[in-house]
Formats: sequence, structure tokens, C-alpha cells
Amino acid sequence: MKKINIIYWIATGLILAMMLWSAINSFTNNPQGAQIMAHLQYPLYLAKFLGVAKILGIIAILVPGYPQLKEWAYAGFTFDLLGATYGSIAVGDPASKWVFMFIFLGLWACSYIYYHKKLKATGTKV
Repeated sequence: MKKINIIYWIATGLILAMMLWSAINSFTNNPQGAQIMAHLQYPLYLAKFLGVAKILGIIAILVPGYPQLKEWAYAGFTFDLLGATYGSIAVGDPASKWVFMFIFLGLWACSYIYYHKKLKATGTKV
């Protein structure tokens, strides 16, 4: 159980830190963020919406209990990461601009897998 917890918290901590950084940047009037949204052809208001959703997802993942809410948060972050990756591919960015997203997707998958291993080890059902 100790190994499961360590792997879970490392993967989850890294990915949630990245999501928190992304959410905070959504609320700052950062010209680079606006430039990225324009490049991806996303409306600027979407950044603030995604920022709020990311913060709520982070809270859902970190608060103990509520396994169904955590499932929704995992799904939401998966859609966010896949959407960002696809958006970059769709506007014709070279692979060097989006291939690193597979690292985040891999970390996210690791977090999700080990979340379920933790549930199984404790006998909790979703």
C-alpha cells in the first residue's frame, strides 16, 4: 500500500501542479496566454472558464472521499489535455509543440490507475 500511495501522490502532485499553474495563468492578463488562445483559434473567454474548471477539478481530486466526483474530475482533465493536444495538431503546429503533452497524459493515466489501485486496496467502491 505504501508503494501505491507514493506513486499516486508523485504522479498526482506533478499533474495537479501543472493544472494549477495553467489555471492561475488563465486569470492573469498575460499577453502570451492570449496569444496562445488566438493561435489555437479559441475564444479568449474560454481560458477563464477552463481556469475555474481546473481549480474545481483540483479540489475534487484532493478532497478525501467522493469517489464519483473524482471520476468526473479525472474525465474533465482528460478532455482538457486531449483537447489542448488536438487543438495544437489541428492548427498545424509541428510535433515539437505538442508531443510533450503525452508526458502529461502519461502522468495523468498513472495517477488514475494508482487512484483505482488505492481504492481497491482500501476496499472502496466507486
